[in-house]
Amino acid sequence: MTAQVHFQPGSLVSARGRDWIVLPQSDGDTLHLRPLGAAADDATLIYLPVERQPVTPASFPWPTVGQASNHAAGQLLRDALQLKLRSGAGPFRSFGNLAVEPRAYQLVPLLMALKQAVVRLLVADDVGIGKTIEAALIVRELIDRGEIARLSVLCPPHLCEQWQRELRDRFHIDAVVVRSTTAGRLERGLPANQSVFEAYPYTVVSLDYIKSDRRRDEFQRACPECVIVDEAHTCTVSGQGRQQRYTLLKGLAENPERHLILLTATPHSGDEEAFFNLLGLLDPQFRELKDAPADARQPLRARLARHFVQRRRPDIEEWQDRQVFPERLTAEITYQLTGAWGRLFDEVLTYARTLVERAEGQGALRQRMSWWAALALLRCISSSPAAAVNALRTRLAGGALGEGVDEAQSLEEAEAQGRERVLDGAEDDLTTQDIEPAACTEDSQLLGELIAKAEALAGPAQDPKLKRLLEHLDELTTAGLQPVVFCRYIATAHYVADALRKAFRNHRVQAVTGESAPSEREAAVDAMGEAERRILVATDCLSEGINLQHLFTAVVHYDLSWNPTRHEQREGRVDRFGQKAREVRTTMLFGRDNPVDGAVLHVILRKAESIRKELGVLVPMPDDEGKLTQALVGAVLLRKGSVATVSRQQSLDFGQPAVEIETAWQSARERAARNRTLFAQRRLKPEDVLPEWQKTLAVLGGEEDVARFVRRAAARLGAPLEVTTGAAAGHWKLHAGSLSSGALRERLAGEGLEGTLRIDFHQPPAPGTLFIHRTHPLVACLADHLLENALDDQAVADAAADIARAGAIFTVAVSTRTAVLLLRLRHQLTVTHRGHSRLLLCEETVTVAVAEGQGDGLLAGDAVRQLLDAEPARNMPPPLRDHHLQQQLDRLPALQPALEKLARGRAQTLLDDHRRVREAARGSGEYRVIPSLPVDVMGVFVLVPA
Repeated sequence: MTAQVHFQPGSLVSARGRDWIVLPQSDGDTLHLRPLGAAADDATLIYLPVERQPVTPASFPWPTVGQASNHAAGQLLRDALQLKLRSGAGPFRSFGNLAVEPRAYQLVPLLMALKQAVVRLLVADDVGIGKTIEAALIVRELIDRGEIARLSVLCPPHLCEQWQRELRDRFHIDAVVVRSTTAGRLERGLPANQSVFEAYPYTVVSLDYIKSDRRRDEFQRACPECVIVDEAHTCTVSGQGRQQRYTLLKGLAENPERHLILLTATPHSGDEEAFFNLLGLLDPQFRELKDAPADARQPLRARLARHFVQRRRPDIEEWQDRQVFPERLTAEITYQLTGAWGRLFDEVLTYARTLVERAEGQGALRQRMSWWAALALLRCISSSPAAAVNALRTRLAGGALGEGVDEAQSLEEAEAQGRERVLDGAEDDLTTQDIEPAACTEDSQLLGELIAKAEALAGPAQDPKLKRLLEHLDELTTAGLQPVVFCRYIATAHYVADALRKAFRNHRVQAVTGESAPSEREAAVDAMGEAERRILVATDCLSEGINLQHLFTAVVHYDLSWNPTRHEQREGRVDRFGQKAREVRTTMLFGRDNPVDGAVLHVILRKAESIRKELGVLVPMPDDEGKLTQALVGAVLLRKGSVATVSRQQSLDFGQPAVEIETAWQSARERAARNRTLFAQRRLKPEDVLPEWQKTLAVLGGEEDVARFVRRAAARLGAPLEVTTGAAAGHWKLHAGSLSSGALRERLAGEGLEGTLRIDFHQPPAPGTLFIHRTHPLVACLADHLLENALDDQAVADAAADIARAGAIFTVAVSTRTAVLLLRLRHQLTVTHRGHSRLLLCEETVTVAVAEGQGDGLLAGDAVRQLLDAEPARNMPPPLRDHHLQQQLDRLPALQPALEKLARGRAQTLLDDHRRVREAARGSGEYRVIPSLPVDVMGVFVLVPA
C-alpha cells in the first residue's frame, strides 16, 4: 500500500472525479472535504484507507478564453464569491455566519469582551438598543474562534422562545428550550449519566425551571463554558423568591474559566445590596465598591469599567449610523367620570371603603383580604366595566378559615396573590398576570346591583373612557399610524377589542392576552402583518418578550400602570432598534376626575418621567413590595366623599403617603446620579470601532452588496425582480418558477422557496416579506449555482451569459490597458488558547490590477475593486476580446511571485487583526497564520481605454 499524503486544511485535492477543499477537521486517515465552488452544507467525509483511487493534490485551473463573456457576468462572479464566504478573513470570525447586519455601536460589547481572556460582562444598555444582538454577537464570535463549543441562555420563562428564535434566525445557532414542559422529551433516550446540557450544545433554559436545588446541582455539573443571563437583575439575593436564582448564578460565577454575560436594562432597581451582588458576579471584589474607602474605590472602578457597559439613547447619536432611533412623541389625553358612569364609580368607591371598615377588628387575615378586595375594585373599575364585573363576581379565596388551616400561611398567600393581581410587581419581577383580581367577599343584593349597573354601562355611548380612546385612535390611524393599546386585565382587552372591531371595520383588530401560550401570542402578532391596517390590543403579557417595532408605530396606555418601569417596557416594544418610522407616538389615557389615576399619575408616573429626563435613565420605583403604592391608593380609598368631591379636595395633595413617596423618589434619584458618576465606564468611541466594522464589511459585503447580487443574478437567470408599488412599495417580488435552471428551482424548493417570493433587503423587512441577508438560502443557492456553472466548462458553453471567469471591455475608466484579477485566498489560522490548539480555515476574495507598462506590481484597494463596476463604452468584437484576454492569460505565470507575496502579506494582516481584536489571547495563547499556496485566480478581466 502506498504511503498516504498528509493534506493541510485549505489545500486542494482531487478525489472521486472532482476537486475539493480540505477542511480543518481532517486528520491522517480521514479527510473532511468541501466541493470546490459548492456550499459548506455539501461537505463530505472520505476515509483514505478504503478509497479505491488515491486522493491526489490538485491545482485550481486558471480561466480560459473559452470562459469569456460580457463584463456584467464578471461582476456577478465577484459578488457570488464574496457572499459565499463564511469563514471570512476579517478581524471578526463570526460575521460570515450572521443573518443580521449589526450597527457599529453594537460592536462595543463585542470588542470589550474580546479584550478579556475570560469574558465577564454586564451589558446594561437602555430598553430597545439591542442587548440580545450584542450578547449573541459575542457568543457567535467565541464559537467561530473555536474558544467555546457549548452555550446556555438563562432567561425568564416567557422569553425562552424569543431567545431560541433570535439565536436561530439571526445567528444560525440552533438551541433547544429546556423548561418543565420540554425537559422530559429532551432527556428521553439519553444515557443515564448524560445531562441534557451535555447532549445538546446550545440550550435556552427557563430560570424558574433550573433554579431548584436538584436541578441547579445538575446544571452546575454539566454547565457549558459560556452562559448568557437575561434580565439579570431578577437573579440577585434581594426580593421574595429570588434567593434560589442568585445561588445558581453565584455558583456558576465561581468557576474562573466560565464566560458569563449578564444583560439588564435596570442594573440598579433601587436595592443597593442587590446591585452590588450583581457586580460581584463579574468579580467578587466588585462587591467591595459598596463600602470601599475613596482611595481603594478608584482602582476597582477602573477595573469595573472594562466589564460594564451602559448606554442611553443619546449615547448612540454620536455614531456614524444611518440607523437612528425614532423620536418618541408623548401625549396625555383625558376623560371625565360623568353621568351614570360617575355615579357607579361613586357607589363602587363607597362599597370598597365599606369592605375595609367592616373588616376592622376581625383578625389579620380577614382585614388583609378585605383590603386587597377594595384595592382590586378600584383597579378594575378604573380599567373597564368588564373588569369590574369580573372582579365583583369572583369570590375571594380563603374568605373563611377552616379547621387546621394555618392562618399565617394563608395570610402570606393572600398578600402574594394581592400583589400579583392588583399591583404590578416588584422591579426585579414585574408581573404579567392579567387575570382580574377577586373582590367578592359576600353574596348581597348591593353586589348584584353593582354588577348589573356595570354591565349596562358597557360601550362607548355610556363609557367615557372607551369613547375617548375611539376618538384618539381615529386621529392616530388617520395619520397613518399602527397603534398598540395596552390594558391591565384580560376582560378589558377583550372589551376594548370588541368595540374597536365595530368602530374600525377596515382594520384588523386583534386582542392578545395571557390566556394564550407564548407561541400562540407570537403567531397572532405575526399574522397581523398580513393586514395593511391593524390595531393590536394587549395586556402586559406582551410588554416583555415579543418585539413589535416591525408592525406598530404607536402605543396607547389605556390603563395606567402603577409602576413606571412597566410603561417604559410597553413603549420599548415599539420604540426600539429596527423601528423604521421616524416618529413613534405614545399616549397616556386617564380620568381627569378619577382620584386613583390622579394619585398614580402625579405621585408616581410624572415624577419618574422628570427624573428620567434629568438623568437620562429610568430610575425604578422606590417601593418595598408595593407598600408605598398601597398606602397612596389607600389614602384615596379612605378619603370620604364622592369622586368629584375627593378630586377637588386632593388637588395635588395626596397626604402623607405622597410625602413618603416623594422622599423615596428623591433618595432614588440621588443614588442613581451617584452611581452613574461612580460607574461611568471608559466607553469605546466610534473611532475605536468603526475601522474594524468597515474592514469587515469590505471583506464580506453588506446589505447593498446582497441586494445588487440578487437583482443581477435573478435577471441573468430569467426572473428579473419586480418592484412593488402602492402601500407595499419598497420591496420586491421574485417569481422563482421563472428561473431558467431546473436544478436551481429544485434546490430552492428544497429550502421552501417556491412560487412568488416577496423579499426585502433591509432590516427590519416589510411585513409579510422575507429578509434576504448574505446567509439566506436564496443567496446561497444563487451563488452556489452560478459558481458551479463558472467552474464547469460545459455549463459555461451552455449558459455563457450567466457568469464569466474572463472578459474584456472598452471603457473610459482607465487610461492604459489594465488587467483586473479576481483572487481567492485561503489561510490556515492556528489558535492556541488555554493549552488547546485549533486549526481554522479563513477565506477572502481580493481584487487586484496590473497596469500595462508598470511591470508585475499589483495594485489593490477600493479604486481597483471599483474597476469591475466600470461601464463598457462600446462593443468589443469577440475575436478582439479573445486576443486581449489571451495576452493577459499568458502573463499569469510571471505574476506568481507577486501573487504569493500578496498572499503572505494578507496572512500577516489577518494575524495582526486577530491579535489586535483578541487582545486577551496574548497572555493566554497565540495565533499563527499560514497562506495556502498557490493563490486561486478566479477571474481575469481586461479593461482597454476607450
